[in-house]
Amino acid sequence: MAKSFDANRLVQACTDLSEDAGITVSTALEPLAGPGAPVKPAVYAGGVYQLDRRWDHEGAIPEAVDVVVIDNVPSQANRLEAALERLREAIGLPEMVLDLSGLGELPSHLPQAISGFRFPHRQADAYLRDALLGGKPFPNTEVGKAVLAAKAERPGPLLEWFPQALAFGFWQSHLGKKRSQAKLARSWTSEIVGYRPATVDTRVLGLKGDPLNLSVVEPVEFDPDDPISWAMVEGGKKVGGGKTKERLSERGHGQVPVNGADASPAAVSFARIEQQSTVSFAGLRRICADSAEASAAARALVASIGVAAHVTAFGRAFSLRSGCELRPRTTTWTWLGAPDEEVSAPTIEEAVQLVRDCAALAEATGLPVGRRWPVEPLRLEPAPNLAAAIHRTWPSSD
Repeated sequence: MAKSFDANRLVQACTDLSEDAGITVSTALEPLAGPGAPVKPAVYAGGVYQLDRRWDHEGAIPEAVDVVVIDNVPSQANRLEAALERLREAIGLPEMVLDLSGLGELPSHLPQAISGFRFPHRQADAYLRDALLGGKPFPNTEVGKAVLAAKAERPGPLLEWFPQALAFGFWQSHLGKKRSQAKLARSWTSEIVGYRPATVDTRVLGLKGDPLNLSVVEPVEFDPDDPISWAMVEGGKKVGGGKTKERLSERGHGQVPVNGADASPAAVSFARIEQQSTVSFAGLRRICADSAEASAAARALVASIGVAAHVTAFGRAFSLRSGCELRPRTTTWTWLGAPDEEVSAPTIEEAVQLVRDCAALAEATGLPVGRRWPVEPLRLEPAPNLAAAIHRTWPSSD
Protein backbone atom coordinates (compact mmCIF):
# COMPACT_ATOMS: atom_id res chain seq x y z
CA MET A 1 0.00 0.00 0.00
CA ALA A 2 1.29 3.44 -0.93
CA LYS A 3 2.57 5.58 1.92
CA SER A 4 1.20 9.00 2.71
CA PHE A 5 3.37 12.08 3.18
CA ASP A 6 3.16 14.74 5.86
CA ALA A 7 4.39 18.26 6.60
CA ASN A 8 7.69 17.11 8.12
CA ARG A 9 8.55 15.07 5.04
CA LEU A 10 7.71 18.02 2.79
CA VAL A 11 9.95 20.33 4.81
CA GLN A 12 12.82 17.83 4.69
CA ALA A 13 12.39 17.43 0.93
CA CYS A 14 12.59 21.21 0.48
CA THR A 15 15.88 21.72 2.31
CA ASP A 16 18.85 23.06 0.38
CA LEU A 17 20.70 19.72 0.37
CA SER A 18 17.75 17.39 -0.24
CA GLU A 19 17.98 15.09 -3.25
CA ASP A 20 14.20 14.84 -3.63
CA ALA A 21 13.03 16.35 -6.91
CA GLY A 22 9.29 16.80 -6.45
CA ILE A 23 5.91 15.13 -6.75
CA THR A 24 4.13 14.24 -9.97
CA VAL A 25 0.45 13.38 -10.32
CA SER A 26 -0.59 11.38 -13.39
CA THR A 27 -4.32 11.04 -13.98
CA ALA A 28 -6.23 9.18 -16.67
CA LEU A 29 -9.36 11.20 -17.38
CA GLU A 30 -12.60 10.12 -19.04
CA PRO A 31 -15.49 12.15 -20.45
CA LEU A 32 -18.66 11.84 -18.41
CA ALA A 33 -20.34 10.33 -21.48
CA GLY A 34 -17.76 7.54 -21.58
CA PRO A 35 -14.47 6.64 -23.32
CA GLY A 36 -14.07 8.33 -26.70
CA ALA A 37 -16.98 10.71 -26.20
CA PRO A 38 -16.21 14.12 -27.73
CA VAL A 39 -14.98 16.88 -25.42
CA LYS A 40 -14.36 20.54 -26.17
CA PRO A 41 -10.73 21.70 -25.90
CA ALA A 42 -9.93 25.36 -25.29
CA VAL A 43 -10.41 27.51 -28.41
CA TYR A 44 -7.95 30.34 -29.08
CA ALA A 45 -7.96 33.45 -31.27
CA GLY A 46 -8.79 32.56 -34.85
CA GLY A 47 -11.00 29.66 -33.77
CA VAL A 48 -8.14 27.17 -33.38
CA TYR A 49 -7.12 24.48 -30.92
CA GLN A 50 -3.63 24.16 -29.44
CA LEU A 51 -2.21 21.28 -31.49
CA ASP A 52 1.01 19.47 -30.72
CA ARG A 53 2.97 16.24 -31.16
CA ARG A 54 3.93 14.25 -28.06
CA TRP A 55 5.70 10.98 -27.34
CA ASP A 56 3.17 8.30 -26.47
CA HIS A 57 4.58 5.68 -24.07
CA GLU A 58 1.47 3.52 -23.92
CA GLY A 59 2.75 0.92 -26.35
CA ALA A 60 5.83 -1.28 -26.28
CA ILE A 61 7.76 1.31 -28.29
CA PRO A 62 7.38 5.09 -27.70
CA GLU A 63 5.71 6.80 -30.63
CA ALA A 64 5.24 10.47 -31.56
CA VAL A 65 1.51 11.10 -32.02
CA ASP A 66 -0.89 13.98 -32.59
CA VAL A 67 -2.41 15.58 -29.49
CA VAL A 68 -4.63 18.51 -28.60
CA VAL A 69 -3.96 20.48 -25.44
CA ILE A 70 -7.39 20.49 -23.82
CA ASP A 71 -6.36 22.82 -20.98
CA ASN A 72 -2.91 24.40 -20.92
CA VAL A 73 -0.59 25.34 -18.06
CA PRO A 74 -1.73 28.98 -17.50
CA SER A 75 -5.39 27.93 -17.63
CA GLN A 76 -4.80 25.16 -15.11
CA ALA A 77 -3.09 27.65 -12.78
CA ASN A 78 -6.18 29.87 -12.90
CA ARG A 79 -8.38 26.89 -11.98
CA LEU A 80 -6.10 25.97 -9.10
CA GLU A 81 -6.28 29.53 -7.78
CA ALA A 82 -10.08 29.45 -8.02
CA ALA A 83 -9.99 26.26 -5.93
CA LEU A 84 -7.89 28.07 -3.32
CA GLU A 85 -10.50 30.81 -3.13
CA ARG A 86 -13.05 28.15 -2.17
CA LEU A 87 -10.62 26.77 0.43
CA ARG A 88 -9.66 30.16 1.85
CA GLU A 89 -11.71 30.02 5.04
CA ALA A 90 -11.02 26.34 5.71
CA ILE A 91 -7.26 26.88 5.51
CA GLY A 92 -7.16 30.48 6.73
CA LEU A 93 -5.41 31.78 3.62
CA PRO A 94 -4.97 35.55 3.24
CA GLU A 95 -6.92 37.44 0.60
CA MET A 96 -7.04 40.85 -1.02
CA VAL A 97 -10.30 41.94 -2.62
CA LEU A 98 -10.96 44.76 -5.09
CA ASP A 99 -14.38 46.03 -4.00
CA LEU A 100 -16.47 47.42 -6.90
CA SER A 101 -19.63 48.10 -4.90
CA GLY A 102 -18.86 51.83 -4.69
CA LEU A 103 -18.97 52.28 -8.46
CA GLY A 104 -22.74 52.41 -8.64
CA GLU A 105 -24.86 50.21 -10.87
CA LEU A 106 -22.87 47.87 -13.11
CA PRO A 107 -24.24 45.22 -15.52
CA SER A 108 -25.51 42.22 -13.59
CA HIS A 109 -23.01 39.84 -15.18
CA LEU A 110 -20.04 41.73 -13.72
CA PRO A 111 -18.66 40.80 -10.28
CA GLN A 112 -19.25 43.13 -7.36
CA ALA A 113 -15.75 42.32 -6.12
CA ILE A 114 -12.64 40.66 -7.54
CA SER A 115 -10.67 38.36 -5.28
CA GLY A 116 -6.90 38.35 -5.43
CA PHE A 117 -7.27 34.65 -6.25
CA ARG A 118 -8.83 35.80 -9.54
CA PHE A 119 -6.27 38.45 -10.50
CA PRO A 120 -4.80 37.29 -13.84
CA HIS A 121 -1.24 38.06 -12.70
CA ARG A 122 -1.61 37.50 -8.96
CA GLN A 123 0.18 40.20 -6.91
CA ALA A 124 1.77 41.53 -10.13
CA ASP A 125 -1.63 42.43 -11.58
CA ALA A 126 -2.66 45.86 -12.86
CA TYR A 127 -5.86 45.72 -10.80
CA LEU A 128 -3.73 45.71 -7.66
CA ARG A 129 -1.49 48.50 -8.91
CA ASP A 130 -4.54 50.65 -9.76
CA ALA A 131 -6.26 50.25 -6.39
CA LEU A 132 -6.73 52.41 -3.32
CA LEU A 133 -6.31 51.32 0.28
CA GLY A 134 -7.91 53.68 2.79
CA GLY A 135 -8.13 56.32 0.06
CA LYS A 136 -4.39 56.13 -0.66
CA PRO A 137 -2.86 54.61 -3.82
CA PHE A 138 -2.07 51.02 -2.92
CA PRO A 139 1.54 51.16 -4.27
CA ASN A 140 2.21 53.99 -1.78
CA THR A 141 0.94 52.17 1.31
CA GLU A 142 3.11 50.08 3.61
CA VAL A 143 1.42 46.86 2.51
CA GLY A 144 1.53 47.87 -1.14
CA LYS A 145 5.21 48.77 -1.10
CA ALA A 146 6.08 45.44 0.52
CA VAL A 147 3.92 43.23 -1.73
CA LEU A 148 4.86 44.93 -5.00
CA ALA A 149 8.59 44.87 -4.19
CA ALA A 150 8.61 41.25 -2.99
CA LYS A 151 10.61 38.59 -4.78
CA ALA A 152 11.65 34.98 -4.26
CA GLU A 153 14.71 36.09 -2.26
CA ARG A 154 12.51 38.30 -0.08
CA PRO A 155 9.28 36.27 0.10
CA GLY A 156 7.86 37.49 3.44
CA PRO A 157 5.19 39.85 2.03
CA LEU A 158 4.08 37.23 -0.51
CA LEU A 159 3.84 34.52 2.13
CA GLU A 160 1.75 36.96 4.16
CA TRP A 161 -0.61 38.03 1.35
CA PHE A 162 -0.12 36.01 -1.88
CA PRO A 163 1.49 32.63 -1.08
CA GLN A 164 -0.09 31.18 -4.23
CA ALA A 165 2.13 33.47 -6.31
CA LEU A 166 5.16 31.55 -5.08
CA ALA A 167 3.63 28.33 -6.47
CA PHE A 168 2.26 29.56 -9.80
CA GLY A 169 4.88 32.20 -10.59
CA PHE A 170 4.71 35.89 -11.47
CA TRP A 171 6.30 38.69 -13.44
CA GLN A 172 6.08 42.16 -11.96
CA SER A 173 5.86 43.98 -15.30
CA HIS A 174 3.29 46.73 -14.62
CA LEU A 175 5.24 49.12 -12.38
CA GLY A 176 7.55 50.83 -14.89
CA LYS A 177 11.27 50.55 -15.59
CA LYS A 178 12.38 52.27 -12.39
CA ARG A 179 10.51 49.85 -10.12
CA SER A 180 10.56 46.14 -9.50
CA GLN A 181 10.74 43.80 -12.50
CA ALA A 182 10.85 40.69 -10.30
CA LYS A 183 10.08 37.32 -11.88
CA LEU A 184 9.55 33.84 -10.53
CA ALA A 185 8.99 30.76 -12.66
CA ARG A 186 6.09 28.58 -11.57
CA SER A 187 6.98 25.50 -9.54
CA TRP A 188 3.55 23.90 -9.85
CA THR A 189 2.59 22.97 -13.41
CA SER A 190 -0.44 21.12 -14.72
CA GLU A 191 -1.77 20.31 -18.18
CA ILE A 192 -4.57 18.22 -19.71
CA VAL A 193 -3.84 16.64 -23.09
CA GLY A 194 -5.95 14.55 -25.44
CA TYR A 195 -4.01 11.86 -27.34
CA ARG A 196 -4.73 10.70 -30.90
CA PRO A 197 -7.66 12.94 -31.81
CA ALA A 198 -10.02 11.33 -34.29
CA THR A 199 -10.15 14.68 -36.14
CA VAL A 200 -9.65 18.38 -35.47
CA ASP A 201 -11.19 19.67 -38.70
CA THR A 202 -14.90 19.32 -37.97
CA ARG A 203 -16.86 22.55 -37.49
CA VAL A 204 -20.17 23.07 -35.69
CA LEU A 205 -22.69 23.89 -38.43
CA GLY A 206 -26.28 24.79 -37.80
CA LEU A 207 -29.16 27.20 -38.25
CA LYS A 208 -30.30 29.87 -35.84
CA GLY A 209 -34.05 29.34 -35.97
CA ASP A 210 -36.94 31.80 -35.77
CA PRO A 211 -40.55 30.70 -35.16
CA LEU A 212 -41.82 33.69 -37.22
CA ASN A 213 -39.14 33.38 -39.90
CA LEU A 214 -38.74 37.17 -40.09
CA SER A 215 -36.97 38.53 -43.15
CA VAL A 216 -33.28 38.77 -42.36
CA VAL A 217 -32.61 41.44 -45.01
CA GLU A 218 -35.01 44.07 -43.67
CA PRO A 219 -33.01 47.20 -42.70
CA VAL A 220 -33.20 48.66 -39.20
CA GLU A 221 -31.61 51.61 -37.43
CA PHE A 222 -30.47 51.82 -33.83
CA ASP A 223 -28.33 53.76 -31.43
CA PRO A 224 -25.12 51.73 -30.78
CA ASP A 225 -25.35 52.71 -27.10
CA ASP A 226 -28.96 51.48 -26.90
CA PRO A 227 -29.39 48.53 -29.31
CA ILE A 228 -32.68 47.57 -27.67
CA SER A 229 -34.47 50.59 -29.17
CA TRP A 230 -34.16 49.76 -32.85
CA ALA A 231 -36.63 50.77 -35.57
CA MET A 232 -37.47 49.65 -39.10
CA VAL A 233 -36.35 51.96 -41.92
CA GLU A 234 -36.97 52.11 -45.64
CA GLY A 235 -34.31 50.34 -47.66
CA GLY A 236 -32.84 53.40 -49.33
CA LYS A 237 -33.22 55.80 -46.43
CA LYS A 238 -30.08 57.18 -44.85
CA VAL A 239 -29.77 57.37 -41.09
CA GLY A 240 -28.12 60.09 -39.04
CA GLY A 241 -27.87 61.34 -35.51
CA GLY A 242 -25.18 58.81 -34.61
CA LYS A 243 -27.43 55.86 -35.47
CA THR A 244 -26.32 52.71 -37.27
CA LYS A 245 -28.08 50.93 -40.10
CA GLU A 246 -27.88 47.17 -40.54
CA ARG A 247 -29.96 44.10 -41.30
CA LEU A 248 -32.62 42.74 -39.00
CA SER A 249 -30.55 39.56 -38.67
CA GLU A 250 -27.90 41.58 -36.82
CA ARG A 251 -30.54 42.31 -34.16
CA GLY A 252 -31.03 38.58 -33.58
CA HIS A 253 -34.14 37.97 -35.69
CA GLY A 254 -34.73 35.67 -38.64
CA GLN A 255 -33.30 32.29 -39.55
CA VAL A 256 -29.55 32.62 -39.93
CA PRO A 257 -27.43 29.68 -41.15
CA VAL A 258 -24.02 29.10 -39.58
CA ASN A 259 -21.65 28.53 -42.48
CA GLY A 260 -18.19 27.03 -42.44
CA ALA A 261 -16.39 30.38 -42.23
CA ASP A 262 -18.24 31.37 -39.07
CA ALA A 263 -18.58 27.94 -37.44
CA SER A 264 -16.56 27.14 -34.35
CA PRO A 265 -14.42 24.00 -34.01
CA ALA A 266 -16.38 20.96 -32.93
CA ALA A 267 -15.74 18.81 -29.86
CA VAL A 268 -13.07 16.14 -30.38
CA SER A 269 -12.99 12.41 -29.68
CA PHE A 270 -9.68 11.16 -28.21
CA ALA A 271 -8.16 7.73 -27.73
CA ARG A 272 -7.33 8.84 -24.18
CA ILE A 273 -7.04 11.97 -22.06
CA GLU A 274 -4.31 12.57 -19.48
CA GLN A 275 -3.53 15.19 -16.90
CA GLN A 276 0.05 15.61 -15.77
CA SER A 277 0.72 17.77 -12.71
CA THR A 278 4.08 18.35 -11.06
CA VAL A 279 5.47 20.33 -8.15
CA SER A 280 9.21 20.90 -8.48
CA PHE A 281 11.19 21.02 -5.24
CA ALA A 282 14.14 22.23 -7.31
CA GLY A 283 12.04 25.16 -8.50
CA LEU A 284 10.87 25.91 -4.97
CA ARG A 285 14.48 26.23 -3.85
CA ARG A 286 14.48 29.64 -5.54
CA ILE A 287 12.51 30.79 -2.49
CA CYS A 288 14.97 31.94 0.16
CA ALA A 289 13.93 33.34 3.54
CA ASP A 290 16.17 34.60 6.36
CA SER A 291 17.48 31.17 7.34
CA ALA A 292 17.83 27.69 5.87
CA GLU A 293 15.18 26.44 8.27
CA ALA A 294 12.71 29.18 7.33
CA SER A 295 13.44 28.67 3.63
CA ALA A 296 12.63 24.96 3.76
CA ALA A 297 9.45 25.61 5.75
CA ALA A 298 8.32 28.31 3.30
CA ARG A 299 8.89 26.03 0.32
CA ALA A 300 6.99 23.18 1.96
CA LEU A 301 4.07 25.50 2.71
CA VAL A 302 3.92 26.62 -0.93
CA ALA A 303 4.02 22.97 -2.08
CA SER A 304 1.21 22.04 0.32
CA ILE A 305 -0.95 24.88 -1.00
CA GLY A 306 -0.54 23.48 -4.51
CA VAL A 307 -1.46 20.00 -3.28
CA ALA A 308 -4.65 21.29 -1.65
CA ALA A 309 -5.59 23.25 -4.76
CA HIS A 310 -5.05 20.24 -7.02
CA VAL A 311 -7.06 17.82 -4.90
CA THR A 312 -9.93 20.31 -4.63
CA ALA A 313 -9.98 21.27 -8.31
CA PHE A 314 -9.24 17.91 -9.94
CA GLY A 315 -9.58 15.12 -7.37
CA ARG A 316 -13.15 14.42 -8.48
CA ALA A 317 -15.28 15.03 -11.56
CA PHE A 318 -14.88 18.57 -12.90
CA SER A 319 -16.12 20.81 -15.71
CA LEU A 320 -13.58 22.86 -17.66
CA ARG A 321 -16.09 24.53 -19.99
CA SER A 322 -19.32 23.76 -21.82
CA GLY A 323 -18.88 20.38 -23.46
CA CYS A 324 -15.80 19.44 -21.44
CA GLU A 325 -16.81 17.50 -18.33
CA LEU A 326 -14.21 14.99 -17.16
CA ARG A 327 -13.68 12.61 -14.28
CA PRO A 328 -10.57 10.85 -12.96
CA ARG A 329 -10.45 7.11 -13.63
CA THR A 330 -6.99 6.31 -12.26
CA THR A 331 -4.55 8.62 -10.46
CA THR A 332 -0.95 7.95 -9.45
CA TRP A 333 1.00 10.21 -7.10
CA THR A 334 4.75 9.66 -7.35
CA TRP A 335 7.33 11.08 -4.95
CA LEU A 336 10.36 11.81 -7.12
CA GLY A 337 13.28 10.83 -4.92
CA ALA A 338 16.00 8.26 -4.69
CA PRO A 339 14.33 5.99 -5.56
CA ASP A 340 10.93 7.17 -6.83
CA GLU A 341 8.07 6.08 -4.62
CA GLU A 342 4.32 5.92 -5.10
CA VAL A 343 2.47 7.82 -2.38
CA SER A 344 -1.22 7.88 -1.58
CA ALA A 345 -3.40 10.71 -2.85
CA PRO A 346 -4.65 12.90 -0.01
CA THR A 347 -8.34 13.63 0.44
CA ILE A 348 -9.49 17.24 0.51
CA GLU A 349 -9.61 17.11 4.30
CA GLU A 350 -6.10 15.65 4.49
CA ALA A 351 -4.80 18.25 2.03
CA VAL A 352 -6.31 21.07 4.09
CA GLN A 353 -4.68 19.67 7.23
CA LEU A 354 -1.37 19.38 5.38
CA VAL A 355 -1.45 23.13 4.67
CA ARG A 356 -2.31 23.89 8.28
CA ASP A 357 0.57 21.72 9.51
CA CYS A 358 3.04 23.29 7.07
CA ALA A 359 1.83 26.76 8.05
CA ALA A 360 2.42 25.97 11.72
CA LEU A 361 5.97 24.77 11.02
CA ALA A 362 6.67 27.86 8.91
CA GLU A 363 5.19 30.17 11.53
CA ALA A 364 7.48 28.63 14.15
CA THR A 365 10.48 29.86 12.12
CA GLY A 366 9.20 33.43 12.29
CA LEU A 367 7.48 33.63 8.89
CA PRO A 368 4.26 35.74 8.63
CA VAL A 369 1.90 32.80 8.03
CA GLY A 370 -0.53 30.58 9.90
CA ARG A 371 -2.02 32.45 12.84
CA ARG A 372 -0.41 35.61 11.51
CA TRP A 373 -2.51 35.47 8.36
CA PRO A 374 -5.31 38.08 8.55
CA VAL A 375 -8.71 36.53 9.15
CA GLU A 376 -10.65 39.08 7.10
CA PRO A 377 -9.84 39.99 3.49
CA LEU A 378 -8.04 43.28 2.90
CA ARG A 379 -10.56 45.34 0.92
CA LEU A 380 -9.33 47.74 -1.75
CA GLU A 381 -11.18 50.17 -4.03
CA PRO A 382 -10.55 51.12 -7.67
CA ALA A 383 -8.43 54.23 -8.12
CA PRO A 384 -10.16 57.09 -10.01
CA ASN A 385 -8.46 56.21 -13.32
CA LEU A 386 -9.52 52.56 -13.05
CA ALA A 387 -13.04 53.58 -12.03
CA ALA A 388 -13.21 55.84 -15.09
CA ALA A 389 -12.09 52.99 -17.35
CA ILE A 390 -14.76 50.69 -15.88
CA HIS A 391 -17.49 53.32 -16.38
CA ARG A 392 -16.29 54.05 -19.91
CA THR A 393 -16.52 50.35 -20.76
CA TRP A 394 -19.81 49.80 -18.93
CA PRO A 395 -21.73 53.11 -18.93
CA SER A 396 -24.88 53.36 -16.82
CA SER A 397 -28.08 52.42 -18.63
CA ASP A 398 -30.00 55.21 -16.84
